[in-house]
Parts: sequence; C-alpha cells; structure tokens
Amino acid sequence: MTRRRSPLPPAPLPQRRGVDPVRLKMPLDGEWATVRDHLVERLPVGADVVDAMLGDGAFVGLDGPVRADALFAPGTTLWFHRELAEEIPVPFAIEVLYRDEHLVVADKPHFLATTPRGSHITETALSRLRHDLELPALSPAHRLDRMTAGLVMFCVRTEERGAYQTLFRDRKVSKEYEAIAPYEPGLTLPRTVRSRIEKVRGIVAAREIEGEPNSESRIELIERRGDLGRYRLNPVTGRTHQLRVHMNALGVPIVGDPYFPVLTEQAPGDFNRPLQLLARRLEFTDPVTGVEHRIESGRTLEAWSVAG
Repeated sequence: MTRRRSPLPPAPLPQRRGVDPVRLKMPLDGEWATVRDHLVERLPVGADVVDAMLGDGAFVGLDGPVRADALFAPGTTLWFHRELAEEIPVPFAIEVLYRDEHLVVADKPHFLATTPRGSHITETALSRLRHDLELPALSPAHRLDRMTAGLVMFCVRTEERGAYQTLFRDRKVSKEYEAIAPYEPGLTLPRTVRSRIEKVRGIVAAREIEGEPNSESRIELIERRGDLGRYRLNPVTGRTHQLRVHMNALGVPIVGDPYFPVLTEQAPGDFNRPLQLLARRLEFTDPVTGVEHRIESGRTLEAWSVAG
C-alpha cells in the first residue's frame, strides 16, 4: 500500500513581493552542535551574514525565530527570506481577463516570465499577480514561455491545482496561438507537424532529434501581407519551444525569435524586438465548477500591425 506524504506545514513567514520564503529542512543526521553551525556550512553567504540574520530573527521555525545558540534538531524545518536581487522591470502590464474563486486567467505581456526561475524572480506573472490580487496561494496551472505573450491560467486554491493541471496533461484544453512569420509561397498549409523534440538542461534552445515523435502541432496560414504571413498554430502537445521549433523546421521562423534559426543574444532590458508569438485562446470545461470557458487575448502582434 502506498503511504501518503504528510502535507507540508505552512510557512510562518509571509511572502515578499509575491515571493515565498525559502524552506530549509535540517538533515536527519549530522554532527552539528547548533543550527548556526549547520547554516554556516550549508548557506553560501558566510558566517558573518548568518550571524547577522540570526541576530535579526530572520530564520523562523514553527515556534518562532531561531536563536543563535539553538541546538541542531534533525528533520526540523525553518524558513527565511533570501535577499532579492534588483531586477530590470518589465515595462508592460499584465491584465486579468477572468477571475473567480477558483481561477485567474491573465493576459501576459512579452518578456515577463510565468514563474520565478533563474534571474527572474519578482518580475514574473506569478509574483506580480500574487502581490497585486492579494492571493498568496496562487499557483500556475501551466506555463508560457517568457518571450511569448498571451493567456496563462492560475489556480487560486492549492487543493484544486491538480485538477486544473490535469486538464493540460490530459489535453482537455483547446489552445490556439497566433504567430507572424515569413510568407513562403512553396509551403503547403494547413498541415500537421510531428517530430521528436529534446530540451537539454543548460542549453537554452530545444531541438529536433531522430526518434519517435513526442510533439504535434497543426499550422495554417490565416492571411498574407507582403513578405509576412499571419499563422494560426494549434499545439496538441506541449513540449518546450514546440511551436518555435516546428515553424523553424518549416522554413518560416517566427519573427523576433532569438533562438531560431540562429541563437542571438539579447541585452538585458532590451524590449525592442518581442517574439511575434501570442497565446490567443483557451477553451476548456472547468473541472471544479463545470463551467464552459472560452477566453481570448486582447493583445495584437506589432509586426502584423506595421506590415499593413
């Protein structure tokens, strides 16, 4: 019989700017006499910083702030706030298109990451929405690439997150994207593209490799303006960079893509060349309320506006 894990205790520290405190669990064995000894060895900040944080009561357990002379207790948990580095603000608003007691669907701008990761912590859709909507338990039902604009769904209640994430896992959400890319008269569309996509940790761009297909996208041309086309993209699967990889493989890489066909560097704070890819529509049956949802982004892709 599978034993269920006990739920994690709630953090005794509030979020800061929509960012959770760091949860640190003490090892089950070790020869440290005090919690301080373990923290000095474990945290890459130096003994002076650890001592200052202990003096300020920055490390908090379930019973309150941890004293500098507290004995090491195997398996116990404490929390603290990591110092947040200054981030370049993404100068575009995130709009909430739908909100009820279960769901938030937001219209994300280009350049704003969905969730904290790497150097993007506070300048993310999740952190902004948690702070602005005063919903500290908000969590993503799925993710949208930082360079892609459009619709992202978030769960309000932690206990319902699995139901909404399962919608995407089981492909019960109809997703429609829009992209601006070169017009290629010799390309026969619509068509369904299937291939095997691999994303290697440490390498920024995904790639196609030989093997059994694990990705599928339907691609069609909506209209043409000069050398550019406006394309409708319907991903059946959700591999990393899938639509970008498939458009590039067809010889029509998406305008503004810094990864395909050639990896190009973008300076931090350069918001002048957004990827012309938009998550346009989400359509699904709410697994909690049974409500039928069809939500559309209000954004437009600027390359198409200037092409006319």
